[in-house]
Amino acid sequence: MSELLARHRAVMPNWLALNYNEPIEIVSGKGNRVVDSEGKSYLDFFAGILTNMIGYDVPEVREAVERQLATGVVHTSTVYLLRGQVELAEKIARLSGIPDAKVFFTNSGTEANETALLLATYARGSDQVLAMRQSYHGRSFGAISVTSNRSWKNNSLSPLNAHFLHGADRHLAQFRGMSDAEYIQACVDDLRHVLATSVAGNVAALIAEPIQGVGGFTMAPDGLFAAYQEVLAEQGILFISDEVQTGWGRTGSAFFGIQNHGVTPDMMTFAKGLGNGFAVGGVVARGDLMDALPAVGLATFGGNPISMAAANATLDYVLDHDLQANAARTGALIVDGLREAATRLPIVKDVRGKGLMFAVELESPAQAARFMEETKKAGLLAGKGGLYGTAIRMAPPLTLTVEEAAEGLAIIVNALETINAEAVQ
Repeated sequence: MSELLARHRAVMPNWLALNYNEPIEIVSGKGNRVVDSEGKSYLDFFAGILTNMIGYDVPEVREAVERQLATGVVHTSTVYLLRGQVELAEKIARLSGIPDAKVFFTNSGTEANETALLLATYARGSDQVLAMRQSYHGRSFGAISVTSNRSWKNNSLSPLNAHFLHGADRHLAQFRGMSDAEYIQACVDDLRHVLATSVAGNVAALIAEPIQGVGGFTMAPDGLFAAYQEVLAEQGILFISDEVQTGWGRTGSAFFGIQNHGVTPDMMTFAKGLGNGFAVGGVVARGDLMDALPAVGLATFGGNPISMAAANATLDYVLDHDLQANAARTGALIVDGLREAATRLPIVKDVRGKGLMFAVELESPAQAARFMEETKKAGLLAGKGGLYGTAIRMAPPLTLTVEEAAEGLAIIVNALETINAEAVQ
């Protein structure tokens, strides 16, 4: 055990997960690569859990932060006008497509989802919320209550009355073999049944991830949420899209994940990649919903000048370099290569993804753990998750080059071939 790991275990909670049998300390990074404390370099295919969205040591972001630091003002709080906050809110409101949109900034995705749930439950006068099976929306009391993954739920106590829907669970026996249209119809029928049997009137909202993060990048077929929204609209139920992992062009086919379904939600939550490592989250919502809260509110650190400088520079970089198109191009190269390899690797049960957000489903948690160690040894960082701990999930920076995509694909396929050979011995 390293000296730093021993110190970590002495003072940090046991439930604070660390990757790898011998966890690494990342000490430097440039482009899409990082270096650990022992000098080993890695191609980063997990980006700090989808957070270092445009890579490391990006001059435009660094210089924007340094300019703000040079003013001597790191913090003022939201009781003063913040130019960077207003400028970023204007961009996000425009990009969201939500009519008369307003934006509130927080520090994280968890806090953003809490805010959206507060807006919805107040607007509708109800604690009843719909969410998706296998979902994850954060670690706080309210966010856990709309999380549908037992590994991430600490207790059954909740400030909300939550009911969970189908939509990302096509592996279940009753849905296997269905076409997209048949599965969507079965899910819509179930939604109507839930509304008829499991809730009282006046449900507040549905909160959903267009692609489930912790769930192992499982996703509803395109069009499911449009079908859901038609049913919700009949009863005035609001729709919250959790874009913490799917936003800013990562799926390649849309700037926000929910747009793959042809849906404009009432609210979207965001965080992670927007600050390229600096803490920023928030909610963009219809103005009438955002303005409705009767109590005074603020965010001490949400939307602070440093995070806003980083986020404005990051979003401008994404748009100026059309990184959504790059995600589509490099992501297709990897996913197509993985699907081809899967045809000769029985341990691979599924390959799924959109853009630079893709996953490989293996047979067992042990194989997933083995994959992590094998790719680490080969110089690539990945993540794992899924409802059963069998999914490898990867989301490189949106700046990934075609050459880096090919390099990463080769490492992944080699690792899968090694594990597959071990499994058939």
